[in-house]
Amino acid sequence: MALPNSLRISTTPYELEFIACEEEIEIIPQFSMERIRLLSGVYGPFRPPGRARIPLWLAVHLKSRRKCHIVPPTWLSVDILQQKLNEETSNEHFSELPFRYVEISKVLLDAASDDLDVPDKIRSLLKDIREARQAKSRDGLRELDHIHTRMQNICSMEINEIRPFFSMAMNVFTKLTPSKQEEEEEPFDMPVHTGTDTFSAMDESMDTDW
Repeated sequence: MALPNSLRISTTPYELEFIACEEEIEIIPQFSMERIRLLSGVYGPFRPPGRARIPLWLAVHLKSRRKCHIVPPTWLSVDILQQKLNEETSNEHFSELPFRYVEISKVLLDAASDDLDVPDKIRSLLKDIREARQAKSRDGLRELDHIHTRMQNICSMEINEIRPFFSMAMNVFTKLTPSKQEEEEEPFDMPVHTGTDTFSAMDESMDTDW
């Protein structure tokens, strides 16, 4: 969902990809090394053909140097994605997918497509899933009220796409919808005359038949 420059007030897709690269993923190393200590944790040891879990950015770096094969996550397969697509098209709710599935799948398709089974089919399914979920996001915004909107299982990229519209809409709703305090505060015209007649009239107006 492309946004005009005036609405680009949230995180860019490239920044979201950068954040997603901190997610851990499995690799099959093609080198031997003991454990390594990084700021994000301790990883290894690396002994082929055993698997190791490392951050995605490190896996992409090793892949570019032909030092490993990346093991794709279980959800990034034709069978699972086809199942998710069927759920998206037959159900009004969002199917359950990893929070950063868009960013992770793009990084893996760009950097390690040879480690994926039928990457072209996977790319096509992901595109169809994205389009189906974007349609649901637009429908969810149409049902927006001044309190909240309910969209479960929405992912980070989708949140980032609707955030500008949601923020602007909530600002408008806030201005148009009177607060509870304002509704309770009713104008009261204090009589300017003094005397028994005025107070008697006020007493009569305050009498209520229960």
